[in-house]
Amino acid sequence: MKRIIILSVFILGIATLSGCGESFQRSVKTFTSEYTGGLERKVEVYSSTGQLLKTYEGKLDIETNEYGNKVLFDIGGKRTIIYNATVIVEEK
Repeated sequence: MKRIIILSVFILGIATLSGCGESFQRSVKTFTSEYTGGLERKVEVYSSTGQLLKTYEGKLDIETNEYGNKVLFDIGGKRTIIYNATVIVEEK
């Protein structure tokens, strides 16, 4: 596991120094998030009327469906699935 993280950081460093571009950096971050259990994030869930329903914070790996009406993540050992709500995910 440590080798994967070190390799990811190394690749990210090379890409940054060579001016590769934002697309590559996003790919590295996605890879890192997937294999390290997620990134530190803050998730806010809003109703259709704009009322804040719930806030989640912690190390999260977010998964969405292709239609945009389902968001899934694990936090505190429990799976959370959100349907048909506005979800804002902010990386810390």
